[in-house]
Amino acid sequence: MLEKLNAILDRYNDIEAQLAQVGEDYQLAVELSKERADLEDVAVAARDYLETINKIDETKELIEIAEGELLDLARLELDELQEHRDEMEDKLRAMLVPKDPRDNRNVIVEIRAGTGGDEAGLFVADLLRMYLKYADIHGYKTEIISSNETGIGGFKEVTFTVKGKGAFSRLKFESGVHRVQRVPETESQGRIHTSTVTVAVLAEVDDFEIEIPDSDIEIDVYKSAGAGGQNVQKNMTAVRIHHIPTGIIVACQDERSQLQNKTRAMSVLKARLYELEEQKRQSELDATRRSQIGTGERSEKIRTYNYPQSRVTDHRINQSSFNIQAVMDGYDLDDFIEELQHVEEAERLASFETDATD
Repeated sequence: MLEKLNAILDRYNDIEAQLAQVGEDYQLAVELSKERADLEDVAVAARDYLETINKIDETKELIEIAEGELLDLARLELDELQEHRDEMEDKLRAMLVPKDPRDNRNVIVEIRAGTGGDEAGLFVADLLRMYLKYADIHGYKTEIISSNETGIGGFKEVTFTVKGKGAFSRLKFESGVHRVQRVPETESQGRIHTSTVTVAVLAEVDDFEIEIPDSDIEIDVYKSAGAGGQNVQKNMTAVRIHHIPTGIIVACQDERSQLQNKTRAMSVLKARLYELEEQKRQSELDATRRSQIGTGERSEKIRTYNYPQSRVTDHRINQSSFNIQAVMDGYDLDDFIEELQHVEEAERLASFETDATD
């Protein structure tokens, strides 16, 4: 491990030296800054660990020549240093496990109504509110990119960005099918309905990371409309982009100008293409990896929100909260996310240690 830590420190110092003289090369500066941010926590821990090892060696030398009270103090210090060294070894071993390269990226979240009609659309609005509150709690910035309202307070679909360090590392676990069980406001006989909503969390991509040839896309412009087709604008500001090779279609109409809508739509398209490439890469490593979005069928779910029982259950970790309002307000969502992070970290560590012994 020492060899690897020294290599990381050498690279970290090299990056800082390059950044000091990068000049006006913006793309290189961005790439180097991201790499430095990825290495910074490990580099700080590595320096602490290596300094501790040096102090242990110095203390052992002192013990060989010390006497009396000085010897007792040196032995006590050695015990403390060795304990700290062991703690740092465990910490660094976990930190050296390969991380998801997307973890520190900003994200684009897409929420779509699945089965359940208007009730599914209303739950899209509820999840949107939950994620916006959760982002605010963590100091993330959010912005709605596009939305398709149902006219009764819900959405057929809504897309928004979440910006902040580590946003993807937390929100990526929200990808999948969310099932809600409750009595709709329009239900006169008090029957519980089951509806589903799909959530996709995409890592935001910088412009220079993915290049899309003009020949691969078709761009249509049209007049944007409000909820239910109301308030059609006079100007052709809405934009729809069709990526021919994959068949992906992205539309954006929430901005006032055609250029702004085109920029937003291209950003979402690049994020989806990046996700496709990441899924392809992951599938080569793990053939059992499921598609992120799913079909929206009631039988395929990651989490259930049962309002009559005030219970939220995450089926991936078999964990429940019995305070549904705290979850929907964003406060208790971390109970699920942090446990999922622990599970992912344990799986990565186990895989890393298995590979290291092969």
